[in-house]
Amino acid sequence: MKAPVSIRNTAYNENIQVNANGELKHFLSIEGLSCDHLTKILDTAENFTGVTDRSVKKVPLLRGKTIINLFFEASTRTRTTFELAGRRLSADVLNLDIANSATKKGETLLDTLRNLEAMQSDLFVVRHDGSGSAHFIAQNVRPGIGVINAGDGKHSHPTQAMLDMFTIRRCKKSFHSLCVAIIGDIEHSRVARSQIHALNILGAGEVRVIGPKTLLPTSVEALGVHVYHDLKEGLKGVDVVIVLRLQKERMQGAFLPSEREYFQLYGLTEDKLKHANSDVIVMHPGPINRGVELDSAVADGANSVILQQVSYGIAVRMAVMSLILQPGT
Repeated sequence: MKAPVSIRNTAYNENIQVNANGELKHFLSIEGLSCDHLTKILDTAENFTGVTDRSVKKVPLLRGKTIINLFFEASTRTRTTFELAGRRLSADVLNLDIANSATKKGETLLDTLRNLEAMQSDLFVVRHDGSGSAHFIAQNVRPGIGVINAGDGKHSHPTQAMLDMFTIRRCKKSFHSLCVAIIGDIEHSRVARSQIHALNILGAGEVRVIGPKTLLPTSVEALGVHVYHDLKEGLKGVDVVIVLRLQKERMQGAFLPSEREYFQLYGLTEDKLKHANSDVIVMHPGPINRGVELDSAVADGANSVILQQVSYGIAVRMAVMSLILQPGT
């Protein structure tokens, strides 16, 4: 008897992301893509930033296409920006009600996929707590249907990384010679992994990770980063600071003595930020735990570009959708 297909057995085959012409057919991970691929996404997003300034915030590029947001894990911000991105491209967007979906009634993910394919879907946006879920769907989906990874377990969150790259490029113009520091829970963060890969592919001068040993992966240096355990030391000469949310829902065991002690050592305050360059920008993928990861004075301060990240997320996700569904855009 043939064993059922399992997400756990899914290999991260990044080659399935592009077609024979080198164009995106899925967007599953930053890994496996070239600088040209990432730059194409950023350049395409530039073309969509002006859409939000129009009286009618739509372009007809994906009219007649059907996009399904397949979110098995709670997320308001990511799902909403994907929905807005699809609608602004004039696509039909369906948000699947996972709480009442067939998977909750015992149907397998593969059976759910086949039923959604029968509805003539063109693109699945997948968020799942299982690492490899988006790859699993991309490897089993009918040819011609695209898959975008909206976050899978601790593995990857490529569109979040790209909206972060877009924000950095808009503020700093170029990645070359930039020193970027990522602070916090690297161990459990899919965003951090995607950010690190994107920064290195785009040619950032130096990427640092700052945090306690309990929140850093083993051999994290292999990702192409410099490691700091002292926040003030790690911030010296930094141009961009990315503060991560503590991924408490993915922690098993005692990784931190207390949130209060974490804030004292690694929480970003105005005083600690003075160790970075004066024109440093501060970013956070959200949602923010104020008084834990950073102080409100920093989150709302002059160096913060957190709200810009949210705005740019729509343009970047429009870019990814259009490149998958309309190659040559």
